[in-house]
Formats: sequence, C-alpha cells, structure tokens
Amino acid sequence: MPQETVLSNARIILEDQIVSGSVVIRDGKIAEISEGSSKVGEDFEGDYLLPGLVELHTDHLESHYSPRPGVRWNKTAAIQAHDAQVATSGITTVFDCLRMGSDEDGGFDHGEMREMADAIEAAQRDDRLRADHLIHLRCEVSAENVLEHFADFQRDDAVRLVSLMDHAPGQRQFQTMDKYIFYYQKKRGLSDDAFAVFIAKRLEESAKYSTPHRDAITKICHERGITIASHDDATLDHVDEAIAYGVRLAEFPTSVEAAKASHAAGMSVLMGAPNIVRGMSHSGNIAARDLAEMGVLDVLSSDYVPLSLLHAPFILSDEIESISLPKAIAMVTATPARTVSLDDRGRIATGLRADLVRVRRDTGVPVTRAVWRQGRRVA
Repeated sequence: MPQETVLSNARIILEDQIVSGSVVIRDGKIAEISEGSSKVGEDFEGDYLLPGLVELHTDHLESHYSPRPGVRWNKTAAIQAHDAQVATSGITTVFDCLRMGSDEDGGFDHGEMREMADAIEAAQRDDRLRADHLIHLRCEVSAENVLEHFADFQRDDAVRLVSLMDHAPGQRQFQTMDKYIFYYQKKRGLSDDAFAVFIAKRLEESAKYSTPHRDAITKICHERGITIASHDDATLDHVDEAIAYGVRLAEFPTSVEAAKASHAAGMSVLMGAPNIVRGMSHSGNIAARDLAEMGVLDVLSSDYVPLSLLHAPFILSDEIESISLPKAIAMVTATPARTVSLDDRGRIATGLRADLVRVRRDTGVPVTRAVWRQGRRVA
C-alpha cells in the first residue's frame, strides 16, 4: 500500500497565490492539492503550508566546526548541530559552503574541507540529517592554493554550486579601506607596518592568480554542469566578466548598478536575509530591501543566521506593497531551486518532492511548527 499523509485546513502558499485547502502526500511526493475545508488528516488550524526552503549560501556550518579561533569540533557533531538548526528554520535543502583556498592568515588546511564533505555525505547515508545537504564551494580565486583544494572535489556529485570570490582590498566587498581595516587590521591586531605588508601581498596575489584561477574553475564547472556564482560584484565590468563566464547567480552585489545589470542579464541576484531583518548590510554595502523595492532581488540566503531565511520574506511582504507573500516566499524556494537546476522541489505542485513546512505567523517572527522532507516528518 502507498504511504499517504493528508495535511488539511492549511493556507497553502503556491508560487502565485495563497489558497485554503489540503495537500495529499503519497510516497514522498505531492499527489493532490485541493481547495476547500476538510476534516481528514492533520488539521493545520489555518497555519501556512510553505514549500521547503532552499538555502544556497550559508557559512553556518563553519561556526559549529570552528566555534573559536584555532578550535576544531568533531565534524559529525558539528554537522548534526548545524542540520538541526537549519531544519527547524524550515530549510529542507541546504548548500553547505566549504572554503577553497587559504593562506597563513585564514581558511582551512588542504584536505580539511574534503574531510568535512566526506563527513556530510556519511551523515546523510547514516540517516543522521533532517535536511538534504549539497555542497557549495566558495573559491578564493586570488589564493595560490585554490586549485589544489578544488581538485579534491572534481569527482564529487554533491557539488552543485561554485562561487568565484576575490577579497583583495579596494574592490568588490571592500571598495573602500575603512571596512577592510576593520576586518583585517583591527580584528587581527596588526600594526600599520604589518598591515601594509598584508595589503601588498593580497594585491599581488589577486593580480597574479585571479584570472587564471577563474578560467580554470569555470571550465571545469561548465564541463560538469555545476552552477557558477559571482561574488560581491561592484561595477559593470564585474558584471560583464560574470556574463562571459556563464554565471547564473550574482551573490551579494555591492552596488545598485551591478545588481540591476546582473538582473537584466538574466542572473538571479542573491542578497542576505539578515540584511532584510536588520535593515542594512553588516559590511556597510547596499540594503537588500532597496533592491527588493526596485524589483531586482531574486534570491535570499540566510548567510549566517538560519532562521532569517524564514523571517525575511514575511518582512518584505509586510513592508513592500509590490511584493506579495507568494512572491517573497519564491525568493527562498522556487527561484533558488531553479537557479541551480533543482527542478524537483521549491514549489507546492503535484509530482514534486513533498518538502513542506508548517508555519504559524500572525505578526513578528514566524514559528516553524512542522517540517517534512520527501513526505517524511523531520521536525
């Protein structure tokens, strides 16, 4: 007999409207959607039924694995803690960010992220995890050893997204030196002389490695069908470069000009959900809310606070007249799923995976009341 679950008396958030009714889950997929009242099945009492959230960019796993400078936690324990918080935030598909490229100042040793990926994949096989975990490689293209790190993943099918980053001073995220000084001098306690050496080294590495490393990584991504993301684009030249590399996702553009151009070129523009919740960027760049009002914000990412991915769409719907709740929810479900070619999820539609979230929200912060992944209750 097929396994069947009925969710009734729900406000169902479809991609373009909200309907009151029921959803039937059968063998892990959405089998039926019907409007109208029903007493059969689990009574939602008018709570929202959302598609499971799709998270493309989160650094949250790092905070569990390396909770203090120089501290490394048990990988499986770190993954489970991360997964629990992700799932109870309504996220059913998560791209765990792993850093490629390091130097004496930061990052992880060669092989460390490969070990983390192995631990994630083992945890999934052992049925330890609630969410579906995929891998997003954050490639610091100005790092000398980024290709060495990247080579550890060339046969890993869990890698579905690669971002190209360059955090050298005077560009992209750090167009002015004020924030760069805060991030890299004050937080590390560098003297002026040591900081000058630090800057000179970063600029030299960027000039030497960024272009050849971008070329090599994007070539491999196109051969394997991996989605490519740009990162912190600030100028039209950056956007033109992204277009030339076949980028589909523009992560955290740092200027309105770059965001508009990326969106016009058909890229999905991604900004941080914490930016929406806080009303500003933590690094002093553009506010995501402004891009939403302009109609050029496509995808939200929880970045470093998992619950923000559920909270931010409700704020957008409350505060911006042109953004309905279904449109805002699509920024964390349907659009990110399409951007990375996950066509089996991200919407409540017959035949798709039954990745679903029950949410109660009258005002303020929404509450996750239940989560299903492929029809199985996981939270």
